[in-house]
Amino acid sequence: MLKTVNLHKKYNDFTALHSLNLEVKRGEIFALLGQNGAGKSTTINILLGLIKATSGDAFINDISVKEEPQQIKKHLAYIPETVLLYPNLTGIENLDFFSKIAGFDYQKDELSALLKRTGLQETAHQKALGGYSKGMRQKVGIAIALAKDAKVLLLDEPTSGLDPIATAEFTEIVRQLGKEGRTVLMATHDIFNAVSVATNIGIMKQGELVQNLPSKEFTAKELQELYLKTI
Repeated sequence: MLKTVNLHKKYNDFTALHSLNLEVKRGEIFALLGQNGAGKSTTINILLGLIKATSGDAFINDISVKEEPQQIKKHLAYIPETVLLYPNLTGIENLDFFSKIAGFDYQKDELSALLKRTGLQETAHQKALGGYSKGMRQKVGIAIALAKDAKVLLLDEPTSGLDPIATAEFTEIVRQLGKEGRTVLMATHDIFNAVSVATNIGIMKQGELVQNLPSKEFTAKELQELYLKTI
């Protein structure tokens, strides 16, 4: 569902990505670890078509990001560290608005059902988003991804700033997305969460993927030790 082939990105004399080869299959959850500047966000931005690779290519559902940058957006959903939605609109109004932009027109009860799938309490559906917590905004973001039937989700630091309960809720939602056959690439610093939710874990250093491992082979402590040795 998601693949990069010799992906390279250079800014003048600085190499942000160096020959990145990565493959995430249907239903897999891939956690990408690395320090700031390791290349995680650059990778996501190239996959989103926001920046162009210097060389190499990426593919979403076998569609070239380089050749079909608009076409890949039909298969993608992006949930950034801070989900940018309209604070003056309710949760259900935000979902309705962004669903229609993606070409979908749902009835009110269908929109409510999508929000319920993410665990957003029904009492919040009709409340303005300005009063939502970060975890609640993320649930609306995931509902938008479900509404547009995104096959691939790109998450950037999704648990940053969440309390333990919200983190656990978010982890369960992501795990369920994988069970539904959706593919998830998650850039994160949260080693414990990575071990908990991911099927595979990659560690990036100076633009290179230096480790690519099944998460089931490690405890959080073992992964932390490996991570510290690697970076």
